[in-house]
Amino acid sequence: MGWNHPDISLDEMMKLIKGFVDILILASGYQSSGLLAHWDSDNINRAFQWALFFENVFRRLSCLDVYQESIVELDAALFEMTSHPAFPQGLAQLSSATLRRARSFLLEHLLHTLPLRDSHLQAVLTAIIEVDLSDPSQTEHDCLNAYLNDLTLQNRICMRDNSTFSDVTPTLETENFTKLAVHELFGRQSSVSCILIIEEGVNVLSNAVKNNGWKDSDCSLYGEPMNHEIVPTLLPIADELVDFVTWKQWKSRALSYFLDKRTIRLVSGASLIFSGANEQWRKIFGQLNISEKSSENDLYETIELLLLGSIASRWNCIIEHLMSVSYDSVTISKQYHVLANSVFEISQSNQTEEIKISKEGGILDYLTRLLGGQIHLLWKSSPALAAVSLTFWPTLFRVYLSEIELQFKGKPSMIRCCNCIQDSNEHKDCELAERIWCLYIFHVCGSQIIRGGGMRCSITVIYHADPK
Repeated sequence: MGWNHPDISLDEMMKLIKGFVDILILASGYQSSGLLAHWDSDNINRAFQWALFFENVFRRLSCLDVYQESIVELDAALFEMTSHPAFPQGLAQLSSATLRRARSFLLEHLLHTLPLRDSHLQAVLTAIIEVDLSDPSQTEHDCLNAYLNDLTLQNRICMRDNSTFSDVTPTLETENFTKLAVHELFGRQSSVSCILIIEEGVNVLSNAVKNNGWKDSDCSLYGEPMNHEIVPTLLPIADELVDFVTWKQWKSRALSYFLDKRTIRLVSGASLIFSGANEQWRKIFGQLNISEKSSENDLYETIELLLLGSIASRWNCIIEHLMSVSYDSVTISKQYHVLANSVFEISQSNQTEEIKISKEGGILDYLTRLLGGQIHLLWKSSPALAAVSLTFWPTLFRVYLSEIELQFKGKPSMIRCCNCIQDSNEHKDCELAERIWCLYIFHVCGSQIIRGGGMRCSITVIYHADPK
């Protein structure tokens, strides 16, 4: 039987819902241009009236058996709309059940904007109070005093039991709109507190890593077991061994990069961007109009964002692996040769086809096209970031390793990061040696953790932006 509402067709209802979606997008804080969305109390009040319209319609539909097939038909149309690649992913759960609580859904978007400006908060609260005071269910002659008395009572309850707002979610059927807004604000405050605590913890850990990595006098790790099985065969030239202090500095730099506040913000943003369909995030990068005329900083930041996006799902595994890496005295020369011999193994891996069709593969394929053979652009990235992301993508890994080979053997190259060959020295504590070491610890020492289990690792997004 399908949609059978006597006053409005399904197509007309869908047009109204699409208009409400546009309101929700603006309620999230930004215009399509990227500028902050401006809301005053009048506009917010009108948005709430739109939401109230949907609540009334869908509550009526849900309560009457004759309209149950209409609900099913509408949900099917909503699913088709939200499944479109261009549809905002943050609203992908939109349904008839969501529209039954449309004001609450709108309020969530209005109060969880980043940043939440004072003027915006004041406009939201003003509109909410006006909605409650104009509620036709108010039968008291002095509705203002009744409203204030009700809020005073709720405040006393909240002071007596701090869990009132955090543990019990009020509903529009049983509570006034102001109580719902206060509940949302308590939820936001709780989220901000958690974020700040996590940020403080990460800063402490990051500073500890930096300090520990650069104190030459701190030799506590000398007691860690070395790999005695392979060291004896690599000792003909003792000077070639990776010095412990150098190894410690490399590990410290790698961890410091991944734990840096800027990096965490970037990887959180990348996780959000690439959570959408390929068509969506490709459109975002296409609008950046990145070309050879773009400034180098813009290009490098875009490359970094793509690299971080390709490892976002493995973030926890990467940090855990780096923390667990123990000192190993394998020479840089040996590490390089192990890596060189592994190129064929990567291309023959059974996971190659799986990687190509994965989201990570799509990101790195886009990066490959963006680079256009300019592999030197990758050398502006952190050695650890390049190592852990490129080992996941055979095409870029082979090109990156080929450039390392040129420099390792002192052949002509447009990139030069050390003068070891010219000075007749071994690559021991230079940037090239550090890049080889990073590839080795991720691609060889961490192959099972990073590649084998990487597809199943999940990211812990610490923060997207300043929540204050």
